[in-house]
Amino acid sequence: MTKQEKIQIVEYLSSEFKNASALIVCDYKGLQVTHLEQLRHNSRAAGIKVQVIKNTLASIATKAAEYPNLELKDTNIFLWADDQIALSKVVCKFADAHSEHFKLKTGVFDGQVVDTHHIVSVSKLPSKEELIGMLLSVWTAPARYFVTGLDNLRKQKEEN
Repeated sequence: MTKQEKIQIVEYLSSEFKNASALIVCDYKGLQVTHLEQLRHNSRAAGIKVQVIKNTLASIATKAAEYPNLELKDTNIFLWADDQIALSKVVCKFADAHSEHFKLKTGVFDGQVVDTHHIVSVSKLPSKEELIGMLLSVWTAPARYFVTGLDNLRKQKEEN
């Protein structure tokens, strides 16, 4: 890889990292290529970007994106997105299924370094769509109860 290609990669990654609200770094040593492709497919469907990056290039890109220092060692795969919950859910679900070869290392959420426990706890939160469904259920509850009450009143009048 030429120096110019490396500069372009760092510029691209730093702009991507600046625009993302969440970044997760995982160890993928020993993971089969088919499983890695499955992770990429699942991530793409959720709007998550996945890339294996050399540690030196990733360190330069994260510094350029004004991220805190991430001590990058060994084999790393980087996943980033705008939706922290969706990113955490996809990564944790994949990590549970492939726990032998895929491990969470660290993450950056809203510019703050987070540990694996934080990522796992965020993955257990309801998604945006689930929250909207819960809110709509609460909003429509009075109307449902009113209709149920009218239906019960109608049945009671028919019995008499």
